[in-house]
Amino acid sequence: MAEAHSPGSIGTIISTEESPSTVEFSFVVDANENEKNGSSVKKGQYVQVRCGKNENSETLFGYIGEMFRANRYFERAESVADYEKEMPLRENFPTDSWEYTIANVRILGTYHKTEGDGKTNESGKADGTFGRAHVPPSPGLKVWLADEEMLKRFLGFNEEGLHIGTLQHHETKAKIDLTRLFQKHVAILAMSGAGKSHLMSVLMEEMLECRKENGRLAIVVIDIHGEYAGFGFDGKYGANTKTIEGRDVFVPLRKITPEMADEWLPLMSPAQREVLRHAMHELRADKTSGTKKSLKALFEKIENSPVATKEDTKKTLKRILMELRRYRFISVGKENPKLIEDVKPGKMLVVDLSDTDSMRKKQIMVSYIARKLFRLRKKGKIPPFVLVIEEAHNFAREKAEAHEAVSRGIIETIAREGRKFGASLCLISQRPVNLSTTALSQCNTHIILRVTNPNDLDHIQMSSEGIDSRIAKSITGLQVGEAIIVGAATNHPIFVNVRDRKSQKREKGKPLHEQAIEFEMQEEKKKGDVEAFL
Repeated sequence: MAEAHSPGSIGTIISTEESPSTVEFSFVVDANENEKNGSSVKKGQYVQVRCGKNENSETLFGYIGEMFRANRYFERAESVADYEKEMPLRENFPTDSWEYTIANVRILGTYHKTEGDGKTNESGKADGTFGRAHVPPSPGLKVWLADEEMLKRFLGFNEEGLHIGTLQHHETKAKIDLTRLFQKHVAILAMSGAGKSHLMSVLMEEMLECRKENGRLAIVVIDIHGEYAGFGFDGKYGANTKTIEGRDVFVPLRKITPEMADEWLPLMSPAQREVLRHAMHELRADKTSGTKKSLKALFEKIENSPVATKEDTKKTLKRILMELRRYRFISVGKENPKLIEDVKPGKMLVVDLSDTDSMRKKQIMVSYIARKLFRLRKKGKIPPFVLVIEEAHNFAREKAEAHEAVSRGIIETIAREGRKFGASLCLISQRPVNLSTTALSQCNTHIILRVTNPNDLDHIQMSSEGIDSRIAKSITGLQVGEAIIVGAATNHPIFVNVRDRKSQKREKGKPLHEQAIEFEMQEEKKKGDVEAFL
């Protein structure tokens, strides 16, 4: 790329004791050029340096990791203090003329244009190669803001990818390749209120808009707070969205295997498991006319089972099974959702569990849906899918007893094996320190919004190889709508300003002030009705 096609240079490389090197360099910001071009050099911007004099010379890429301001008049503290007693230095000396800014650049790599080999990239432009820096740039070379097209290629953006937002301090659209983002799973980590659901909504919009020729995934969402209910009513996305509420989830008893029962009821003894397995097998094999595959029928099979010699074993087992009966989701024949029908390319199935109070019931439902999705996908009966799990730390807890971790096993299984079958996970959590290390470590891409808890920060840093000290320090300072993408989705960690959503936001529940007003109005009405009655 010729310098004539670039905006004005933003500075000049200087020589220090430790740079330029193949790892970093510093440059003094050219205040005149900066002002002339109407731009402002900022920490986090990407820059480039052409290391030769012709257009085919190697171009070096890097980002501004830190910036410093200096002024020779203010270097000696005792002199400044002495002068400031009488009159400010700025009123006696031309201090502004001696002020300058230094930017430190971390070198990411190089780009070498391949001329005359006939190769072109997808946009039809001359291709080139990226590599590591083996020679440091020379002091005195000019520094430029990174060329947008080259920057997109260098970071691994895809013009047909998911448009998440814009690269921070640049106008470059962050379009992330679908496969790179989801095939090896993704985790969205942030504190409450930092914009997790907004970011996920943007990703859902992009996936629902994917064209058939570019590949479309099915989306299954475990929605804990009803945050994605608006998609079902949206004029643009509603036709491709189906929402099922927790109270409408039903699982036929005949589709529950003994292995599922073991996972759901981990407190059963070996003897109780054996009785249950025998009873379920007997019930399934019973072809007697009129026999219903119901919990009541299962209880009768347990009562008549010859496996257990002690009556206490059967009584205790039936008491344990009563927990499942109380949840009222096991049916004789009704099934909802019907995953083989509801999971389709370019469609979204939202399982809204906001009306379900019991955490164990939620875990059992998630366990069943996740296990069935994985089994159907391995058999090729449903398309490649992304399973989005909100509040994932509640369904795959790192430190939890077996009866509190009903769904952890299948989530970890999909995390380890899913990429081979087109089964992807998107884990969303505000407490990553409580999230299964196995599941989190298998998420090769992390999208991190603001996190302030020190324990969560340490856990994130340990579980993601792409987080260096610069990024770790920046996480606590992120504003709402700002995100860091680290891992397999991009060639290098990037800071992104998440775009506005296109869909209508329609969460369950009213704003707090409206709930307060409504409560007082109802109380006043009750009081008025009582007084009128008396």
